[in-house]
Amino acid sequence: MKKIVLMMAIIAGVAFTTQSVVALSMVSGIERVNQDEFVKIEVKDLPQTVTEAVLKANEGSTIKEAYVAGVDAEKKFKVIITDKEGQDVTLILNENGEFLS
Repeated sequence: MKKIVLMMAIIAGVAFTTQSVVALSMVSGIERVNQDEFVKIEVKDLPQTVTEAVLKANEGSTIKEAYVAGVDAEKKFKVIITDKEGQDVTLILNENGEFLS
């Protein structure tokens, strides 16, 4: 009787272990699909709020490149500027001109 109970416990343990491995791989697959890709846009196509926020926070800099990701209310903008010292700096903002990182 002990052998049967022990075998059932081992089988149940193996079954639960394999199910958690499958669930973990599915979650990581979903995360990769949801990542936003930035697409290059013309600097003139940046919303005015974004342009003003970047130039106000970084006086003396110029906007070198612009990228957009997301849709509608979830848009994010990646702006590469050249600062006063000539170094490139990358900024991430939302459509309202608020810095995200």
